[in-house]
Amino acid sequence: MMERRKVDILCVQETRWKGSKAHSIGAGFKLFYYGVDSKRNEVGVVLKEEFVRNVLEVKRVSDSLMNLKLEIEGVMLNVVSGYAPQVGCELEEKERFWSELDEVMESIPTGERVVIGADFNGHVGEGNTGDEEVMGKFGVKERNLEGQMVVDFAKRMEAVVNTYFQKREEHRVTYKSGGRRTQVDYILCRRGILKEISDCKVVVGESVARQHRMAVCRMTLMVCKKKRSKTEIEKKKVVEAEKGGML
Repeated sequence: MMERRKVDILCVQETRWKGSKAHSIGAGFKLFYYGVDSKRNEVGVVLKEEFVRNVLEVKRVSDSLMNLKLEIEGVMLNVVSGYAPQVGCELEEKERFWSELDEVMESIPTGERVVIGADFNGHVGEGNTGDEEVMGKFGVKERNLEGQMVVDFAKRMEAVVNTYFQKREEHRVTYKSGGRRTQVDYILCRRGILKEISDCKVVVGESVARQHRMAVCRMTLMVCKKKRSKTEIEKKKVVEAEKGGML
């Protein structure tokens, strides 16, 4: 599916794979994963193998949170995969997850790119009155307590990417089960790099899991090329002249 849809990086949750390893899964992709109990949680990041050599660090925080750091043409990109506790879980467990995510974000220098792909098990809701700085208007239905936790986290430095792009509801719903149609899977990024994301939508017809649907964003990294100094340019001219036999 990643090959067909031209997806280079995919955050996955509920992998059911125990351990902390990296494993080739075929078709030119590699899965980095972490899990302590094969019956619950587990998160991972699937990476196109041509980018594997760009991986600088894999930080496995818990069975519901991990961060993959890559360097692409001099740009540092952190890909965070998360799986927040479900609605019925204890408040203490939910607060621990958000505390760990805060710690991950605090450990990443402000100049580095961050993209979070997570099942947050919450609804941020449609509309953005009072929260214009961190989200757009295009969520789904009404916000709940868990969705408020997503928004509160975003206010610390992130933006909820899914909500900025006007799509039909079919392309915003990430979870379908029976008659339920909700949005619980989100892509977040630092607000300063929103301009690098040109689109975000749910891919209809592709099912990563039985009830969840894949949300995809298109991101173009802006690479700043270093300007050569006048001395470097003069040296280059001298070398070229020597090669040409002019000196």
